[in-house]
Amino acid sequence: MLFSGLGLVLLLLVACILEPSPRGYGTHGQLGLGNCFFVEQWNVRCPSCGMTTAWSLLVRGRPLAALHANAGGVMLAVAAVFAAPWLLISAALGRWVVRPPSEVLLLLFLLCWMLVILANWGLRFHDI
Repeated sequence: MLFSGLGLVLLLLVACILEPSPRGYGTHGQLGLGNCFFVEQWNVRCPSCGMTTAWSLLVRGRPLAALHANAGGVMLAVAAVFAAPWLLISAALGRWVVRPPSEVLLLLFLLCWMLVILANWGLRFHDI
């Protein structure tokens, strides 16, 4: 619980430090990561293009711009915002504050997230 909570806090802090790319994708380049293979090779966005930008926009209080960058990234960032304190408080108390989500709920979230990612990709496929 402790390491998971700290990991999510770290990701949110990194999102605060990064400056969102005005293109809506490519913010990860500030971390020294390379360009997207899909964009480089085929001039189309990949399903995860814009996720780092979405996190960076969301922590700055720009939810609409974040959704435009990558709706699936917004889902993950919102989940991180709620999960991080829950995990850290649970770790400090040595017990779950609220019972952990069931496997069915986690699978449902994963399925919804994947559908959002694919729908977002379809809508943004040629937005270069």
